Amino acid sequence: MQIIHFPHPTLRYKSKPVKKVDAELRAMIGEMFDLMYQARGIGLAANQVGIPLRFFIMNLAGEKGEGEELVFINPTIGRTTGTDEAEEGCLSLPGVYGPVLRPAEILFSAYMLNGQKFEQKVDGMFARCVQHETDHLDGIMFTDRMDDESLYEIQPQVDQFELTFERLRSEGKLPTDEEIVKFQNELEAKYA
Repeated sequence: MQIIHFPHPTLRYKSKPVKKVDAELRAMIGEMFDLMYQARGIGLAANQVGIPLRFFIMNLAGEKGEGEELVFINPTIGRTTGTDEAEEGCLSLPGVYGPVLRPAEILFSAYMLNGQKFEQKVDGMFARCVQHETDHLDGIMFTDRMDDESLYEIQPQVDQFELTFERLRSEGKLPTDEEIVKFQNELEAKYA
């Protein structure tokens, strides 16, 4: 398992709801936490590691053994209030940062790994991370939410990711679209 980089097609895929959690899925989640900490992130959506299922992990401390490890399954964002602009980055676009305007407070609900429902109003970094990761599950990148001027400033970096992806694909170092779809279909058949 590895964190996939833009423009990998799975990043644009709308994830399927999770219908069951088993030991294999729990093991994948554990591996995702390890990857997230190695990459110095605070959140990671399943499709960022090629898993086409609707869940993400989060630990605002960003360090193993610190903060709280959270797993949110089948998340939904309800009522939103206010606006807040802050710089965001993404583990699928490492080194790329830009300002993103988002609701300041959201009503968020999801299922936890133990099957209990989590539902509350959240704000600050918690709300921003939840919105960023939920966007991933809908195939939306943070760059899609940036204004044109800010996007123009980072476009050379984004273009470099596209060139690297095409080169790795041409060298056979990345799966083909057909191989990606086959893998997604196998996971969806098992969990969605």
